[in-house]
Amino acid sequence: MKQHSYNPDFHFVKAPIEFNKYTERNTLHYCLGATLYMPGTKDIREKVVNHELPVTSFVMCCEDAIKEEDLPKAEQNILDTMDYFADKIEAGRLTHDDIPLIFVRVRNPEQFKSFAARMTKKQASVLTGFNFPKFNSHNALGVLRTLTEVNSRLGVILYGMPILEGPEVAFCESRTQELLLLRNILEPYKDLILNIRVGGTDMSSLFGVRRGINSTVFDIMPVRDALSDIVNFFNRYCDYCISAAVWEYFRAYNEDDIDELIKRNFHHALVKGQDIVNPAIDGLLKEVMIDRANGFVGKTIIHPTHAKFVNAMFTVVKEEYDDAIQILNTSGGVIKSEGGGKMNEIGPHHRWAEKIVKRAEVYGVVETEDDILNLVLGKGV
Repeated sequence: MKQHSYNPDFHFVKAPIEFNKYTERNTLHYCLGATLYMPGTKDIREKVVNHELPVTSFVMCCEDAIKEEDLPKAEQNILDTMDYFADKIEAGRLTHDDIPLIFVRVRNPEQFKSFAARMTKKQASVLTGFNFPKFNSHNALGVLRTLTEVNSRLGVILYGMPILEGPEVAFCESRTQELLLLRNILEPYKDLILNIRVGGTDMSSLFGVRRGINSTVFDIMPVRDALSDIVNFFNRYCDYCISAAVWEYFRAYNEDDIDELIKRNFHHALVKGQDIVNPAIDGLLKEVMIDRANGFVGKTIIHPTHAKFVNAMFTVVKEEYDDAIQILNTSGGVIKSEGGGKMNEIGPHHRWAEKIVKRAEVYGVVETEDDILNLVLGKGV
């Protein structure tokens, strides 16, 4: 897999790397990008083989995306899909680099335990890990022990991705204690945690609210407060990679007038709230800009056409990449940025620089903010 492979002619200042499920964790947890959720009953095998699925990671869901009576069908479809990809690799028709990072969103701890017991080493060889919905301090330890057991039994690495979305995190009176408990529970299992994910929709539902197409999840104050505290607990020393909340609107862009779109000042339009593509995509872009500013990397999506927009927004602009390299290559003190427009403090900016360089490695470096739209719309630069 490689980010932005839909636009092979694009000229990067620094091109993104290739990766697969066996890439080292501290790089891999940046690689998911726009993660597509789909029902576990969906057959996506041929789309993957024919490179028709424009994502680098996806989740086959056994929870909210399916009816309870369809769970056996979903489980069998997932196992069959894993066998199918493993067979293709054994036959030389695919490599691990051809397969997106694949996850299974389990229904609950009991279903996870029974499903994991059915898995074979062959199936696990093409699966990257599991998503744990409604993850809280009451079920966390049991889920993590099951994850450890299946890794030990199969002799592979299958990662876990807890989803923080329940009332324990959403409600202010319990949040601090809950997040402290979760951080302490997760610490011994840190090497098996690929991402911390957040459930913006579930938390919104607890307050009976929903963001509109022209607003962001950060405009919903109680959800914003919860997201802020999650970042505070899990990203203060860059310990974990936190993925951003799902964007709920389907509408993608219309390819009419693409040349006219490219003429616009993309970053200026984004900041000023001017029209860029259409309300759904503009809302997505604005939300990802705020995600990125707060340290989130990657985002859950529900439509494959959103992937290129999300992943492009996580590219790094040359000016900030140059700043990051300058900071990491300087022993201390304060220096003027290479562009001359800002002050770089070596100590305070060091962790920021490390994250920028890692993001640049995975998503690439572009010349300017405007080149992000060129990348999305398939234009070479």
